[in-house]
Amino acid sequence: MLALGACGSGNAAGDTPTLTLYNAQHEDLVTAMVDAFTAQSGIEVEIRSGADFELANQISQEGEASPADVFVTENSPAMSLVDAAGLFAPIDADTLAQVPDVYESSDGAWLGFAARATTLVYNPSIVAEADLPASIMDLADPRWEGRIGIAAAGADFQAIVSAVLELEGAEATADWLAALKQNALIYPSNIAVMAAANVGQIQAGIMYHYYWYQDQAESGEQSDNTELKYFGNQDPGAFVSVSGAGVLASS
Repeated sequence: MLALGACGSGNAAGDTPTLTLYNAQHEDLVTAMVDAFTAQSGIEVEIRSGADFELANQISQEGEASPADVFVTENSPAMSLVDAAGLFAPIDADTLAQVPDVYESSDGAWLGFAARATTLVYNPSIVAEADLPASIMDLADPRWEGRIGIAAAGADFQAIVSAVLELEGAEATADWLAALKQNALIYPSNIAVMAAANVGQIQAGIMYHYYWYQDQAESGEQSDNTELKYFGNQDPGAFVSVSGAGVLASS
């Protein structure tokens, strides 16, 4: 992301150069990155924060008149939306070379700078690992009714749904979501899902892995009674979400 900043817009001669960053990532992470970038480059950064698709749609509506120089997301689908509209500038080869090909867009318009794995957090005191679903698709089984949790409204879960759609198709995804609506308890965040499993309110829940490791590193208060299950290769539940960054062509 530091290298991306070199492509930003400038001000009138003699003014301090600035960048406008549309940010859908965690603010503490991006603030730390921005502070390091400013210290290194002398370029100030104005951060405008919002949700993934909120900012992606805003950029699409603003088009070539967007004040954004750089767009940073928590999940990749929002990057794809802006990319499909042709609003990103190509990233230079030296910058792309710093990132494995698997974490770049196919057209070189944006790249990933962080990745998170989808997992099933579960409470082993009330459900054995052997009894957990082999696939994330198996959570549609009626036997999971009232026993699982999801953060359905968040961008994280929406990215997981995108993976299911890509691998399983529209009809299977619609059926899966209808079953989850029946089976799952809805929570406001990944952390809330983990906390619910921790106290036995649910047996298991869908979440990204790093929330568990973060809580373990801090106090374990919301995760000590839980463990993580990773789904197998090629399962939609083995989805790895990429946080993306790209430079706007209007910059």
